[in-house]
Amino acid sequence: MMGADRETNHDMAADRDFALLLAEAADGVRIGAVPYQELVRGGRLRRARRWALVAAAALVVAGSTGTLALAGGTGGEGRRVVPAATAPAAPDSRQVDKPRSTAVARGTDHGEDWTVEALVWGAPRNASEARAQLNTMRAYGLAPTGVHAPSDLVGKGWYYGRLMRDGGTVATFMNAPVEKGGMPADGQVESTSTLLYPDTADGSRRLVVGRVAPSATEVTCTWDDGTKVEAAPAAPGTGLVGGFEDLVRPVDGSRANWFTCVAPKGADYRSGVAKVTKVAERS
Repeated sequence: MMGADRETNHDMAADRDFALLLAEAADGVRIGAVPYQELVRGGRLRRARRWALVAAAALVVAGSTGTLALAGGTGGEGRRVVPAATAPAAPDSRQVDKPRSTAVARGTDHGEDWTVEALVWGAPRNASEARAQLNTMRAYGLAPTGVHAPSDLVGKGWYYGRLMRDGGTVATFMNAPVEKGGMPADGQVESTSTLLYPDTADGSRRLVVGRVAPSATEVTCTWDDGTKVEAAPAAPGTGLVGGFEDLVRPVDGSRANWFTCVAPKGADYRSGVAKVTKVAERS
């Protein structure tokens, strides 16, 4: 018992001595005012650094998504990581996979609305592009004249002229490659004629459509009976408005301008003529 009391008293004495030492140490410490401004400034700096690091990391990730994969990172078993997909290429301005479409003229005949549509296709650069283009042409119900294999389209642009009535195709009356230079020479005309209404009893070809150089400012169409129609350039930037007008207008994807002439009922163009009758003066 005496030994136990002695040990207890010794422990209590040690605790008192330790408490006295702590009190003396505390008396020697001077606590000043809290450095509020410094703490706030430090906090702002830390936040600014964190935001800067986050922004920099985001830029690195966004700018190198493909690069990091292409750099040759490996998987956990040492296999090369498949490169990440890069951004899709910009659409091909040549549009070999689909045509550029322009409504060249429109009107009403036999109580139905009709429209002349120009379809222009860019020139494929290789057999793969030509194959895709030929498949799309067929999906449009088009078959390029004289083309027996996709390779026949390589390096050639192509254009079609179609007559539509109330939204449905009536006839494809122009079907040809774009010749070298892309358009007729100044003063030259490439034209054809077609029935404006498929069931016309007399079979008169009243509609004439053709291509001319941009220098042509007037095209005159003459039918068998002497009927003459003059087509002048459309006002720049205007689409088809109001009723039918005989006009010369630009076509999307074509260096040549297109023109249309329509004769009165009964006129026939089987041996008719279309001529450039006015040409812009050279400056």
